[in-house]
Amino acid sequence: MDGKEVFRRAVRIMVDSGQKSLNAAGITANDIALVVPHQANIRIINSACEKLGFPPEKCVTVLHETGNTSSASIPLALFDAADKGRLNDGDLVLLVGFGAGMTAASCVIRWGN
Repeated sequence: MDGKEVFRRAVRIMVDSGQKSLNAAGITANDIALVVPHQANIRIINSACEKLGFPPEKCVTVLHETGNTSSASIPLALFDAADKGRLNDGDLVLLVGFGAGMTAASCVIRWGN
């Protein structure tokens, strides 16, 4: 594996996917309370969030506690944010991830009621 290329592609597809979800929802990064990214690599998370326009405090990371749990990483990070009181009813949350074959998916959800 070419680590530098994997890094570049992962960041690019997370940013592209996340931006498409923001655009489809008709919102900007300023409207999002939290970003819950796939927890594969802290450098990928930080770079993608920065390129999407999110400061570190808006990005949920649990990688240091859970490691890369693959497809479970977004639900685990979302649970952690909720458990720590980082989410309020009505908050908009961007979920964004990537997987095998450099596929990507993202969505914007409204938390709570």
